[in-house]
Amino acid sequence: MDINTQTLRSAYVGFNAAFQSGLAEATSMHGRIATTVPSSTRENEYGWLGKFPRFREWVGDRVINSLAKHGYSIRNRPFELTVEVDRDDFSDDNLGIYTPLFTQLGMAAGTFPDELIWPLLKAGFSTPCYDGQYFFDTDHPVLDANGAATSVANTDGGSGTPWFLLDVRQALRPLIYQERKAFGTLVRMDREDDQNVFMKKQFLYGLDGRANVGFGFWQMAWGSRQTLNATTYAAARAAMAGFKADFGKPLAIVPNLLVVPPSLEEAGRRILQSQLVNGGETNPWAGTAELMMVPWLA
Repeated sequence: MDINTQTLRSAYVGFNAAFQSGLAEATSMHGRIATTVPSSTRENEYGWLGKFPRFREWVGDRVINSLAKHGYSIRNRPFELTVEVDRDDFSDDNLGIYTPLFTQLGMAAGTFPDELIWPLLKAGFSTPCYDGQYFFDTDHPVLDANGAATSVANTDGGSGTPWFLLDVRQALRPLIYQERKAFGTLVRMDREDDQNVFMKKQFLYGLDGRANVGFGFWQMAWGSRQTLNATTYAAARAAMAGFKADFGKPLAIVPNLLVVPPSLEEAGRRILQSQLVNGGETNPWAGTAELMMVPWLA
């Protein structure tokens, strides 16, 4: 194959088509637990996370719900992925071997948020959220009905394999995927006078973007490293249903998603999908939440 502007352009069109195909085929799981928040700057502030707005009877002046109680922010990070095509493969008209590579590149772009979201969830036992406590902690500060500070837990500790019970019905899900620049454009460096071509006979194609992740409301999530069974599941549901906002306002949390790694899928199915337990008793927890097995948590 002659290497010229036309053949390089034709090759790029083919590579980009494979990339876009992979991007369309990618199945990302992060959207079930994370809200995507568009970003237009280097860093986004989420001070309003300290407030769960609830209606009150209008007696006297309005009570303003301040949005700047906490200084929680998420700073975008840059990411890139670059692949090479050997110049000799152009000359030998051997470009077909690269189609799966560019399809996989598209799939990697489509599932990139999973690479950030699921490790963050797993690290919630040791990573602070907006109130300065670990996302899964035993002493989140909340004001009781009388305005006195009290501690609330969204974990029961343990030292085993972690599992998570979440309420994902709210406007803001438990985690945040902040996107500044998506990975949707395949960029090329394939001119004959590009340094990479001249020095190393490499045609380069790559993606870059900017994004980051963070925590939303801890009240929508329960993290446990106790053995996953009917007893610990029931305790987690009861605790979450009892969560209240400041001054004793019920939050009406109803957990509807049980997230487990592959090693706990069987235990999760036993709790949520078995109709009978203990040799014939009706399972009271069957169908009370959706089971989601996440390979990213393995």
